[in-house]
Amino acid sequence: MAATAPRLRKSIRAKSPGLSLERALWAEGSEVVVGIDEVGKGAWAGPLTLVAAIVPKDRRVYKIRDSKLLTEVEREAMFDRVAGWCERWAAGHASPQECDELGMSDAQRLATARAIAGLGVQPDHVLIDGNWDFVGELVPAGATTTIVKGDATCLSIAAASILAKVTRDRILRELAMSYPAYVFDQNKGYPCPRHRAALHAVGPSPVHRRSWAFMDALAFTDVARHVRADPQGSLF
Repeated sequence: MAATAPRLRKSIRAKSPGLSLERALWAEGSEVVVGIDEVGKGAWAGPLTLVAAIVPKDRRVYKIRDSKLLTEVEREAMFDRVAGWCERWAAGHASPQECDELGMSDAQRLATARAIAGLGVQPDHVLIDGNWDFVGELVPAGATTTIVKGDATCLSIAAASILAKVTRDRILRELAMSYPAYVFDQNKGYPCPRHRAALHAVGPSPVHRRSWAFMDALAFTDVARHVRADPQGSLF
């Protein structure tokens, strides 16, 4: 049984994302409008996760907010409601190893490609949280719109933000069972004092991103920082 939708705290009741962008695109003939959002870009461990979501034209689910405004309990309570409401949604991931080998920009493009492929339909237009168009050649030229703080203002992106955050959080809680020293269930792979202390005590796990600068500060000499060669042959 799906969890009951949370009673919204007073501080976020007025911060509802809308459908104005989607409606404008539908009116122009774009039938398949996709909102996308990513999570995990700044983490030290775990995958980079991106969700592509298509919301219906004629049904609403209330209480959707930018995932960052919701607590973990609130996001979990909303997950099944949002997932069941979307016409289609799909998650795409880039593994820690892919983040190391490709670099974060290309890893984000890879996760995006996987999420869009998972939808099973070709988008007519994609709404992107932020000011960087990482969708690129996955859709025709001109078929993307970047929106700063889109997860707070655009309903498709807000829905994707909840699905992405909960999907990745669940992965990190599973990883915490295999790698308990890093308390991934609490920090979700992001930097924090206990995570840093664990890295200094036992070194990185197989799910850490070994190209990141935190590797340089570790006392272990047998686990080197991964250094990726760029296409021109120089090292970053």
